[in-house]
Amino acid sequence: MHLKMGYHFLLFLILSSVHGVLAQDLADAIIVVKGATRIAETRNNFICATVDWWPPEKCNYQQCPWGKSSVLNLDLTHPLLAKAIQAFNPLRIRIGGTLQDRIVYDVGNLNSSCLPIRKRAGELFGFSMGCLPMARWDELNLLFNKTGALVTFGLNALYGRHQTRTSAWVGAWDSSNARDFIKYTISKGYPIDSWEFGNELSGNGVGASVGAQQYGKDLINLEALINELYGKSHQKPLIIAPGGFYNQQWYTKFLQVSGSDVVNVVTHHIYNLGPGDDHNLVNKILDPHYLSQISQTFRNLEDTIRTHGPWASAWVGEAGGAYNSGGRLVSDTFINSFWYLDQLGMSSRHNTKAYCRQSLIGGNYGLLNTATFEPNPDYYSALLWHRLMGKGVLAVDGERSPFLRAYAHCLKGRGGIILLLINLSNQTEFRITVQNSMNINLNIGENTIHKNNSFMHGIKRTVSWVGRKASDEEELREEYHLTPKDGYLQSQTMVLNGTPLKLNEAGDIPSLDPVLVNVKSPISLAPLSIAFVAFPNFEAQACK
Repeated sequence: MHLKMGYHFLLFLILSSVHGVLAQDLADAIIVVKGATRIAETRNNFICATVDWWPPEKCNYQQCPWGKSSVLNLDLTHPLLAKAIQAFNPLRIRIGGTLQDRIVYDVGNLNSSCLPIRKRAGELFGFSMGCLPMARWDELNLLFNKTGALVTFGLNALYGRHQTRTSAWVGAWDSSNARDFIKYTISKGYPIDSWEFGNELSGNGVGASVGAQQYGKDLINLEALINELYGKSHQKPLIIAPGGFYNQQWYTKFLQVSGSDVVNVVTHHIYNLGPGDDHNLVNKILDPHYLSQISQTFRNLEDTIRTHGPWASAWVGEAGGAYNSGGRLVSDTFINSFWYLDQLGMSSRHNTKAYCRQSLIGGNYGLLNTATFEPNPDYYSALLWHRLMGKGVLAVDGERSPFLRAYAHCLKGRGGIILLLINLSNQTEFRITVQNSMNINLNIGENTIHKNNSFMHGIKRTVSWVGRKASDEEELREEYHLTPKDGYLQSQTMVLNGTPLKLNEAGDIPSLDPVLVNVKSPISLAPLSIAFVAFPNFEAQACK
């Protein structure tokens, strides 16, 4: 029955494509998964999303897309919010963003009034200082406790400094307000996974900057503070820094100054698609050459950590694709998943341990709709990744078009492997054969891909593609094909295996079920579609 459903679904994909069968090209591709060793490793809670501080008055390009989505005014009791977070069981949440270095905490000996953020010309980022009341912090932690979220909190790293005539801020960090806030947090028993120090202060900074030498010294003070307040607690949180855009010289310096084992995680931000009003956003997202350019940043950061901070790991602390709130009717639609999932796959190959999406809710790039709290397409992409893609990252090889992106991981929670396949071509359907490097010797130098009988003859001669042994027994793989509703790339409805994804009447996240297909049949990947393909019986020593 399952096989029959699988074949019917594959037929549906071919027949229902926007361009029609006759208008499509058909290309064969071979993907060889190297399952003997891991090339990199992530963490189980790789998927992360941010909750930002922006008030409703935050506007870009004549749009004000934030509404009530900030740390200070988000409706924490909305049932869809809790359900969306709980579905990840757990979700990593980062509290932070541009205004975090403008936030004080209403606790202890705060020497100023606790006032809300106001739009104010002439102030840093165009907004006044703001304040987090402890009653609000209590409410936030009720939500975190209810949903099991892992929390990263971004501290104000400008407190006590003063601004020069440029964007540089000088002087030592005043830790007094952070100390009182952390003490309060500990006294209430709120588990914090990690404390992040500042936002986008590295290099020339965004609006504000701090020199690497001073920043490194301040991190030493933060570590001493954490050690003092948490003592020998088994729940001692990580210290992560700097939450800025990668600058090799600056990152190297702050790691050298702070020294061994002070910083546990090195974070960097990515907005590689440019401004949210760029008319070329769609073209950039579908351009494999453009998408690949950011890989050099991942590689450079990995090298910097290996050389100057081998005790630390790398996270993407914030990434929204397009900056200034994202692109309207791009960042919140199906097409954005091509960028998002590709970057999750790419960053994983460079030992990135967590990837924080800007944002969970708010702006145009929220995983949830700001007004309705219903999931946007990227929410389901994130959820499928979280449930399927394990920590172990595997190398892939073979012969394929640059428009066919492929990433392989160990299958999460069980044996076997999982493939993420992304078809960036608007006309080519790929017929993909998956092979196991442990079972075959594929000569990459040979021209193995032909649209003729020699290709199929070569496939038939393969004794064992992905299974543990050559057998006539029926073996199945699990396929999750993602397409946009009605074939419209900028649809805000994602379709899984032919079924639109939407909340049920109770407001529950829909079940994300695969179709089952005979493992020996090629994978059919329609133009401009994405698929997760699980091989539970794939022999991969690295995944045992």
